[in-house]
Amino acid sequence: MRIRLFKYRPAAILALLSGALLVGEAQAANWLMLQGTEPAGAAPRAKLWGFIQPEYQDTDGSELAAGPWKGQEAIFNQIGPDLKTSTTFQLRRARIGVRGTGMPLDSNVNYFFLAEAGNNGITRQGGGSVRLTDASVTLNHLPGARIRIGQFKYPGSEEGLQAIHVFDYINFTNVSNMLLLERFFDGDGSDPQNANRPNGALGAFRDVGVQLFDFFRKGGWEHSYAAMLGNGNGIDRADNDDNKDLYLYWSSELIYGGKGGRREGLKLLAWWQDGKRTLTGAGAGEYDRTRWGTGFTFRKNKWRAAGEYIAADGMVFNGTDGGAVAGAKNNAGTAVASFNVEPEGEADGWYLHTGYAVTPKWELDLRYDVLNRVTNVAAKERKFETVTVGAQYFFNKKSRLIFNYEARDAEAPGLAAGAVPNQILGGMDDRISLQFLAIF
Repeated sequence: MRIRLFKYRPAAILALLSGALLVGEAQAANWLMLQGTEPAGAAPRAKLWGFIQPEYQDTDGSELAAGPWKGQEAIFNQIGPDLKTSTTFQLRRARIGVRGTGMPLDSNVNYFFLAEAGNNGITRQGGGSVRLTDASVTLNHLPGARIRIGQFKYPGSEEGLQAIHVFDYINFTNVSNMLLLERFFDGDGSDPQNANRPNGALGAFRDVGVQLFDFFRKGGWEHSYAAMLGNGNGIDRADNDDNKDLYLYWSSELIYGGKGGRREGLKLLAWWQDGKRTLTGAGAGEYDRTRWGTGFTFRKNKWRAAGEYIAADGMVFNGTDGGAVAGAKNNAGTAVASFNVEPEGEADGWYLHTGYAVTPKWELDLRYDVLNRVTNVAAKERKFETVTVGAQYFFNKKSRLIFNYEARDAEAPGLAAGAVPNQILGGMDDRISLQFLAIF
């Protein structure tokens, strides 16, 4: 599958996507309100809902071309979350939930519960076969200051905050996947005899805590804010140290029309989060973890567009030793491949996306994303670039078929072209994905 649909250049992709913005569609929705509140006077006591996402993903399964694990499976060519094959059918997500208002007999209180039973990082990385992803109550008694308590999506990046069932792609961008979709470890991976696998479920862009939020309108603009204090320790578990994460968020949206997850408008947003992480294994210690970003979404008529810039300082996920599957012994039998974290690493990245509704049934999408990982250490720096070409077929408003082709490249820019890390990264395959989504 090392066939390239086209030979791209960053400048060309940037020009193409920027040009699309001039004509005008992404998810310009207010996710704080859609996920944390219910319509005044119109919400039922309890509404059962959910969705499923069966899918197929495939790469060529190219093996490692160099290094201590040469000839073994490359982790970046295996399909997650199991990382045991380069081609598979799986039920990516299967979620069911209930939401409503009037609990207990108070119209100013609403709730949101959601459980996950699919095959993903929430249920397979120490999570269990079924995992609670959301469980929150919102108190709407104070004008201009709603209070949400429990476990839910923290205010932040648009890609993470938006509802997954309106996401235009199958896989997340590199920058969101590696900098925001947090994995939790006991150590930094420097112990050669310890695979350092995740010690629990994926963070899933969620935290347990309390959030103050609301919105107000002025003219044709809708402004929203959120401030949250959370454990900074993922989902379904208490804090593991005495530290808390602080999240701040602001968005301003010029509303064109419509409502819900596909409301038309131009939204500008900025966010910041800061906390600490404690390692108890290799590299034990307490480390700062800061993330911030800014971006926009645009949706009008047949066009959509979106883009974000994201930066990270501390606790940067840093792949595996030699690009091997975690737990695999090297060819000499002297070390075990491990998941790694750079506790004091820095990173940044960005993406641009545009889409066009050719007909009411067919939509075409194009996304370019870049991640610059561990930029503060030249020998460890890695650059990832992916162009995703997508198509969506809508059977109706609640079911669609999504196809993605990802042209993926990576390099170690601080090392010579023939260096071992560049030989390894040169074997990164393109990826094909096909997913069906049904909402009920």
